[in-house]
Amino acid sequence: MSQILIQGLLLSGLYALIAIGFTMIFSVGRVLNLAYGAYLMLGGYAYFHVVQVMGMPKLIGMLAAITIGMVAGLLKHRLIVKPLKSDPVAVEIATLILAVVIQAGIVLVFNDSAKIMHPIVNGVWRIGGATVTLNILTATIASWVILIGLYLFVRKTHVGRAISAVSMDVKGAAISGINPDRINMITWAISGALGAIAGVFFASYTQLSPSMWVAPLIIAVAVVIVGGIGSILGTLIVAHIIGFMEIISTTLIAAELRGVFTMLLIIVVLVLMPKGLFGRGEL
Repeated sequence: MSQILIQGLLLSGLYALIAIGFTMIFSVGRVLNLAYGAYLMLGGYAYFHVVQVMGMPKLIGMLAAITIGMVAGLLKHRLIVKPLKSDPVAVEIATLILAVVIQAGIVLVFNDSAKIMHPIVNGVWRIGGATVTLNILTATIASWVILIGLYLFVRKTHVGRAISAVSMDVKGAAISGINPDRINMITWAISGALGAIAGVFFASYTQLSPSMWVAPLIIAVAVVIVGGIGSILGTLIVAHIIGFMEIISTTLIAAELRGVFTMLLIIVVLVLMPKGLFGRGEL
């Protein structure tokens, strides 16, 4: 039981980091960015190439991943989202196609074989009867630091409050002198950076592969659907629900069921509570 509790808490923190960037885009831009998983894939591969291929320090690898994620987010907004902003369905289809194109590009550059990323931090830590790798512990601590920092940024800074205002009412924010297009660009850049950071941690927890973008995308979509048009708090709560579901199902039932109960949860919530557990929320 202690193993399940501790692993559930650790995995949930990582899932919250994976989902928060996706939640921001959905809350502010009102579109499902179905290429969000590609941010994680690009971040993971950028870190892998800089650190394990080029032999650079891990900090440089992390900065490279963040930069790639931000650039990807900005380009996606400028070249795809902005021209199609009047048609959310077209945006979703275009971003999904883009994810497949990026996957093909990764295969061309790195081939289609899975790669093992070295742990960001080596070693294990024993807590009671549970064994925890320092790698996932570091990822979870970093996730919480980033999420708390993001929360303070949204609540305490002018730009953060502008993001919150746009997520509540675009027209009202524009009347108040806020430029929604600029705020959307900032949000897409932040989302790309958060996705890339999450990708580095996720790849160190699992492995690198051209298809690694699918599982995080399912997690992010599940958080948005189950939590509603989420707030940061809602994202944290739903991420913990999904994290514990996965740990319990894989530990007590079968490892092959990873992700199955998450998809079933999506179906149940769509049928019974279309607005999600927390309904309409703002950042």
